[in-house]
Amino acid sequence: MRSLYIREINAFFGSLTGYLILTLFLVALGLIVWVFPESSVLDYGFADLEALFSYTPYVFTFLIPALSMRAISEERKTGTWELLRTSPLSIIQIISAKYLALVTLVFLSVLPTLLYAYSIVQLGEPVGNLDLAGFFGSWIGLLMIGATFAAVGLFASSLTSQQVVAFVLGVFLCFVLYFGFTALSGILSGDIAYWVEELSLSYHYISLSRGVVDSRDLFFLLGMIWVFLGASVLVLRNK
Repeated sequence: MRSLYIREINAFFGSLTGYLILTLFLVALGLIVWVFPESSVLDYGFADLEALFSYTPYVFTFLIPALSMRAISEERKTGTWELLRTSPLSIIQIISAKYLALVTLVFLSVLPTLLYAYSIVQLGEPVGNLDLAGFFGSWIGLLMIGATFAAVGLFASSLTSQQVVAFVLGVFLCFVLYFGFTALSGILSGDIAYWVEELSLSYHYISLSRGVVDSRDLFFLLGMIWVFLGASVLVLRNK
C-alpha cells in the first residue's frame, strides 16, 4: 500500500501536467486575493482573507476532479488495473492508497495559502490584526472540503475508463454537493428547506469558517468521504 501511495505521488510530480495544475490553482487564488478589484484584499481595506475562503471551493470544483480523473480510469484504460488486482493488495487498500495520495496533493495545494495569512498579518494596522481563529477554522474547513471532493473525484474515476468523462462527472458531482442543495433549499420552505440545506457541503463549510470547529460538521464531511470511498469499492468489485 505504501509503494502504491508513493507511486501515485511520483506519477503526479513526474509529469508536466501535475505542475501545471498546481501552478494554475495558485495563480488563480493569487489573482482572486490580490488582483481582481471585486475580491482584492488591498482594495477591500480590511485585514481578512474572506475572498480566499469564499472563492477557493469554486476553484476546487475544477481542480480536484482534474487531479483525480486519472486515478482509476487510466489504470483501466492502460490495462494496469488487472496487474493491481493480482497484487497482494485488496480493492480497499488500493482505493485507500490512491485516496491518501489525492489528499496529500490537496494539502500541498492549500499549504502555500499560509503565506497569504502571513502577508495579511504584516499588512494589518496594527501588525497582527487578523482573526486567527476564523482563519484556521476556514483553513481546516477548506482541507475537509478538498478531502471530500477527492473522494467524489475518485468515485467518478471508478465509473469510467475515460479521463475526460471522469473529469466531467467529478465536476458535476462536486458542484451539486456544494452548491446544488443550497440552491434547492432556497426554493423550499419550512423544515424541509432546513434539512435540505444541511445536506449541502457549503452549509458545513460556512459553519467551520466561523472559527468554531463543530464535531457535527466534521462528522458530516467524514461521513460523505466514507460514503463515496465505499461506493468506489462497490463499483470496482462489481466490475
